[in-house]
Amino acid sequence: MNDQPQPEKLGLSDDELAIHPTVFATNAQAGQVVIVSGGAGGIGRAIAWLFARLGADVVVVGRDGNKLDALVDNLGRRGLKASAHVADIKDPDAVNAMFDAIWATHGRVDILVNSAGGQFPQAAIDFSVKGWNAVINTNLNGTWYMMQSAARRWRDRKHPGSIVNIVVVTTHGLYGIAHTIAARSGVIGLSRALAVEWAPLNVRINCIAPGAIETEGWNVYSEQARAAYPRSNPMMRPGSPWDIAEASVYLAGPSGKFITGEILTVDGGGQHWGETWTTGKPDYFRDGD
Repeated sequence: MNDQPQPEKLGLSDDELAIHPTVFATNAQAGQVVIVSGGAGGIGRAIAWLFARLGADVVVVGRDGNKLDALVDNLGRRGLKASAHVADIKDPDAVNAMFDAIWATHGRVDILVNSAGGQFPQAAIDFSVKGWNAVINTNLNGTWYMMQSAARRWRDRKHPGSIVNIVVVTTHGLYGIAHTIAARSGVIGLSRALAVEWAPLNVRINCIAPGAIETEGWNVYSEQARAAYPRSNPMMRPGSPWDIAEASVYLAGPSGKFITGEILTVDGGGQHWGETWTTGKPDYFRDGD
């Protein structure tokens, strides 16, 4: 194993996403309208690129209009179909207005990928009320508003739909972000329940639980924590946003047509073996203590 320090590289650039190999056939998503929340983020951007490269008309949603517009411009310069919509998913009125606008423009929505979210590393005992609510409102409530708005329109138009929620691995130690564990566990439970409730509407709902996926979002964590992430799974390496993008297409598209209420864990086996300390591992838990 090469123990020499490696150059830091977080995520994939748009140029790399434009040519990254994929297992899916060209035009596999042709004719589909796909909404990707958090579309300007590392994972969301990769998802948007893959769906667009496969022929879908992609709508990226987020709060930073400049980042969204830059992504749409890069997609458009390569002949791909994409548009942006600025919205705060924590605001249910804004979410409903967004869905109305997208449906009016495109005449349909087929797939919703909820990739928006965020958290900050901190010992749970020190969470402020404001910090707790910020994470819960984005990662749980915002995801719910998006799911409900999509499902209501699919019901009213008798249109089938597919939802993919990007969550986190909740089955092993992911310490220092207890607020997002709580929120994402809620999304997982919600998805399982609604997979049954909404099956009569021909709406499928699945979750993807990424492990150590190397994106710009790693910058919120300490250097010590980031250095340990590749060793949080038995494959001893981080994953790529592209891994999550391909998993999203698999679950959302025809390949996943008989899958609903499931969690696809993409973590290099970390849930079976590793532990992740986003705030650094306390001395109390170190070997020999």
